[in-house]
Amino acid sequence: MNACIRAVVRTALYHKMKVSGVIGGYSGLINGDFIFMDSSSVGNIIQRGGTIIKTARSKRFMTKEGRQLAYENLKKQGIDGLVVIGGDGSFRGADVFSNEFPDIKVVGIPGTIDNDLVGTDFTIGYDTAINTVVQAVDNIRDTATSHNRLFFVEVMGRDAGLIALRSGIACGAEAILIPETKTYINKLIKILERGWQRKKTGCVIIVAEGDDAGGAYKVAEQVKKKFDKYETKVAILGHIQRGGSPSCMDRVLATRLGYESVIALKEGKSKVMVGQVAGHVVLTPLENAVKHIFEVNENILNIADIMSL
Repeated sequence: MNACIRAVVRTALYHKMKVSGVIGGYSGLINGDFIFMDSSSVGNIIQRGGTIIKTARSKRFMTKEGRQLAYENLKKQGIDGLVVIGGDGSFRGADVFSNEFPDIKVVGIPGTIDNDLVGTDFTIGYDTAINTVVQAVDNIRDTATSHNRLFFVEVMGRDAGLIALRSGIACGAEAILIPETKTYINKLIKILERGWQRKKTGCVIIVAEGDDAGGAYKVAEQVKKKFDKYETKVAILGHIQRGGSPSCMDRVLATRLGYESVIALKEGKSKVMVGQVAGHVVLTPLENAVKHIFEVNENILNIADIMSL
């Protein structure tokens, strides 16, 4: 998000616009917590994870009274355009707010590691997250192969399995379990038995936290009852996926989308999300962008199965 903030600020300044940062997301709007931002305020942040202006959930913004207060604070600051970086929840709030107060132009930028928003091929943070997972699993596989162990590695993905799917392919996982597909324990057993017959010295199964079998620990318990040739271990990667220095791809994507969000505001666009599809910048209505992707590419699933042979 820092790379995106940097791009928004510097593009706006280039076009002779004044820029304020809102501290703490929608809570900051309600509390009137604004800071003036210039080029120096976003210096040396492109390589930093997280966000220098912080973020927070806000139950008050879900109320009409809270949004009214946020609107009044924006007007006091003379702000007539709002850039919202976030995911599904942020965009739902932005969509409602822009419907209630159409004189404030609102443009969204997709920032979620789950990559589950309609209107963009990739969201800011996704590439960094999957690279973090791959590095962690590469380290885990060293232990797995050295000690004849079966590792169930749980990654983030409560509703969407795109982190698990792509990172699983990249690190050569024997199986990938995601919320979008049914988990069959007997199928896992067959994969593991096939690997044992081929004298595999260790295996790794990637499990999205929202997998229908209940996550890595529950899957591991079920498998262990039927297949005990490997020593079974569980690794929960957790929030290490959400931080760290962003990848090159994420920095470039964030910069481009930050730039394009200011251009959209300058042209009077509102209630849209700026995304990138097939290399081209596209604008998607916020009401459509908030919808999750519930299906994954069948070819990607087939590739994952074939590569486990």
